[in-house]
Amino acid sequence: MNQISILGLGYVGLPSAAVFADAGMKVVGVDINAKSVETINSGRAHIVEPGLDELLTKVVGNGSLRATTAAEPSDVFIIAVPTPFKEGNVPDLEYVKSAATMIAPLIEQGNLVILESTSPVGATEQLAGWIRDARPDLKVPELDSEEGDIFVAYCPERILPGKVIQEVVENDRVIGGITAESSRRAVAFYKNAIKGTCHITNARTAELCKLSENSFRDVNIAFANELSMISAKLGVDVYELITLTNHHPRVNILQPGTGVGGHCIAVDPWFIVDSAPDEARIIRMAREVNDSKPGWVIEQVRKLAESKVQPVIACMGLAYKPDVDDLRESPSIEAVKLLVDKAVGKVVVCEPFVDALPGPLNNLGVDLLSVEQVCDEADIIVFLTAHSQFRNIPAHQLKNKTIFDACGLTK
Repeated sequence: MNQISILGLGYVGLPSAAVFADAGMKVVGVDINAKSVETINSGRAHIVEPGLDELLTKVVGNGSLRATTAAEPSDVFIIAVPTPFKEGNVPDLEYVKSAATMIAPLIEQGNLVILESTSPVGATEQLAGWIRDARPDLKVPELDSEEGDIFVAYCPERILPGKVIQEVVENDRVIGGITAESSRRAVAFYKNAIKGTCHITNARTAELCKLSENSFRDVNIAFANELSMISAKLGVDVYELITLTNHHPRVNILQPGTGVGGHCIAVDPWFIVDSAPDEARIIRMAREVNDSKPGWVIEQVRKLAESKVQPVIACMGLAYKPDVDDLRESPSIEAVKLLVDKAVGKVVVCEPFVDALPGPLNNLGVDLLSVEQVCDEADIIVFLTAHSQFRNIPAHQLKNKTIFDACGLTK
């Protein structure tokens, strides 16, 4: 194998590129963001992920990995670009289509094209169709056909921010080829770098498998979030309730929070709903519960602020989960926006993993403060994300502050 290209150097593509390069492959990372490309080529990551900077220093330094803004001919093309949704929670595959358009002129007979982006069912077939349209000279395989000049497969990632380097290598993979030979070629490729088992299926099953994994988690989180709202209404401590309930040998309720964020769990269920709206009733309702949680949190904060005159309200944490800089689909950002709309006081935020406010919070009159500044200035402190740094705030600095804990940080 001479060279592989990874299109999209974000939270999935960049760690994967570093791992493959560390396994001895020649890797070209492709991203449209020139600043990110420059940062990577200096041996540093533009995202926060433990161990990634050290690994990039190694593989960029030895020439195994380089980044560029333009695709190059390769033996394997991996597409790991974003797949957001449009208005009405409709899946948006424009980034995937753009990636297909970029690589189509470069594809040669025998190449393998892998889609890793979390996608709605049928996306891999669409990818093959876009390549087919752009390259009528190539026989691009179709579903249930074993004929083709190239090979196309779907292989979703299964990684947890904060443990990505380890999980790219160790987690099992689901491999869904357009054809059986596409699956076999994809397995042979991944076995160069991963230790997990590769489970072979077809493309549609692999796509729905990824969506089902995250929808399962979303439904379970929705149960915990709904239980927290019920408990508050009935005067019950939800954390004590969950602890006691989980002593049942066959019960394991998750912990409630501000909502659900990240590119996967907050997005993927809508892909299923869009594909089967009449059948996906529980999945839709779970999404609605989790999407409503930031509003419920801010209503509780508004009630706390009623007895105060223009209080300073500090929202602690913008990331969607603890100890990462990932703000994608973060319920904490939505909570801050809703609190500003309530106009019950001066809103400030504290997010130790970013240096500037994200776009949605610009021009809202919100200040980004340090933990020390918050402890000096805030009247009400709202914990939205359970960062470790917040757990280490000395108790005396929170004395005389009104606290609302939406993420279980103080429990």
